[in-house]
Amino acid sequence: MADPQVQIGSRGDAANEGDVEMQGGDDGDEVLEIPETSAAAGGAPEEEEKPTQRVTFIDYLKSPMVELVIGNGDLQTLLHAHKALLTKAPFFIEKLASSSSTRIEMVDDDLDATSCFLEYLYTGEYFPHKLSSGTLESDPSAPKIDDSGAQLLKHAKVYTLAEKLGMPALKSLSHSKIHLITSTALAEIAYARYVYSHTTRSDLTIRKPVASFWGQRSHVLRHETEGSFRDMCLEFPEFAFDVLSFVLDAEERRAQRRGDEEVGKSARKRARGA
Repeated sequence: MADPQVQIGSRGDAANEGDVEMQGGDDGDEVLEIPETSAAAGGAPEEEEKPTQRVTFIDYLKSPMVELVIGNGDLQTLLHAHKALLTKAPFFIEKLASSSSTRIEMVDDDLDATSCFLEYLYTGEYFPHKLSSGTLESDPSAPKIDDSGAQLLKHAKVYTLAEKLGMPALKSLSHSKIHLITSTALAEIAYARYVYSHTTRSDLTIRKPVASFWGQRSHVLRHETEGSFRDMCLEFPEFAFDVLSFVLDAEERRAQRRGDEEVGKSARKRARGA
């Protein structure tokens, strides 16, 4: 019996794709048909996926240095950071791509907030760190109770800088630290003033808790602010509106729980004309 011949045909030639069929040829030879492979059909062979090369910390440190000019005038400070780390922030990707210079001016940004940002880039955290207990580590240079707003503003400024640089994880971290600060009414007013002067109306992440805080406590705390609460309401009407909305929404929910049939209707009778 003659050796079988191997015949390569298209995938549609066989009745059942992928089956091996033995046929008798005219000359009595057996013909073995197999499906056509992509290589035989002229297709390119599949390439093996190459493993992604891990970027090590030393790779970051080998990258060029970038100069950051923070502030202006007598308070201007020059900082340096590695380019590969800075470009984790979209802001710096755009800045460095649009210019051949490795000097970036940030004259309107806060030095301490920028320092916290750089510490976060290099270590994944910034001082004071969040502890597993859900508190902040002790800061010997800061009082236990923030009576000026300095500690609240530290994290608020990191929050707004992170928003500018496009660093959502840093935003989330700084915002979580704000809620771990023990503060006075005057400190909260200073914080509220910063929030409403440096964030947009749509930023409910940071504005809503501020309005909620004052909506729940303004009837008591406004007496401790020495007129600052009133000034805040006049200076930032959006703040006054947000606090009032919180109070009214809370009252509406209480009325609904009481089963008040007049919810949504005015309970005040108009004066009738004589």
